[in-house]
Amino acid sequence: MPTSAALRLWAPVVLWAAVIFAFSSVPDLGTGLGTWDLVLRKLAHAAEFAVLGALLLRATDRAGLAFALGTLYAVSDELHQVFVPGRMGSPLDIAIDIVGVACGVLLWQRAARSTASARSSSAPSSANSAA
Repeated sequence: MPTSAALRLWAPVVLWAAVIFAFSSVPDLGTGLGTWDLVLRKLAHAAEFAVLGALLLRATDRAGLAFALGTLYAVSDELHQVFVPGRMGSPLDIAIDIVGVACGVLLWQRAARSTASARSSSAPSSANSAA
């Protein structure tokens, strides 16, 4: 794979992982909204890892590998939070992150299939191009 192609595929993954790392480094992300705070933070966890899962699948083109790499990053993210004052690593958060990764991988696969299907249906058939 040429360097420019690798950079185009992997730079978004690295940048997004850095965004996740930065958010995980913040000691307190509470909004003061009570129960809604908890729900919104868990949804944010799933969403940020869904993006990571989609980017990993885009880069690897292998769903299983993308899922495995996203899962490993989810575990490392929670481990990182153990060392951040005011934060704690949580097995529940790992599970939420993994669900997010899976959703991102599945959504990227669906989008790719839809795009491929649209391309093939709009391409001229060989009968039409011969005429």
